[in-house]
Amino acid sequence: MKIAIINGPNLNLLGKREPGIYGNMGFDEFLVSLIQKYPSVNISFFQSNVEGELINELQRVGFDYDGIIFNPGGYTHTSVAIGDAVASIKTPVIEVHISNVQAREDFRKISFVAPKAVGTIAGLGLRGYELALNYFTAQ
Repeated sequence: MKIAIINGPNLNLLGKREPGIYGNMGFDEFLVSLIQKYPSVNISFFQSNVEGELINELQRVGFDYDGIIFNPGGYTHTSVAIGDAVASIKTPVIEVHISNVQAREDFRKISFVAPKAVGTIAGLGLRGYELALNYFTAQ
């Protein structure tokens, strides 16, 4: 089974950025623990602060992988193009957010990805990625 984790803008700063919202653990450290928990799953990881690079990665993995765990960061609320990219691929996508976007600013309540994803997990910290992985591995 091949699962891609794709993170959008500013998620490279996890562990440093607003720890009250995003926690103290960097994503690299979390990813190591996730790979150790799921040794039978081939997990790839990609992060970019650039919208077009995220679209390129979705298209690259979107026809050959079994699932995509996607945290588009702030592009969730602004990028029609990223929503269109999710709609255009075959691989199912779960949208993940570390914070509870529904409890934050009003503009964060709009997602251009959610209507095209099989589901959304928000507000459960990094655990949301593991829950998404559990969904895919239980299929």
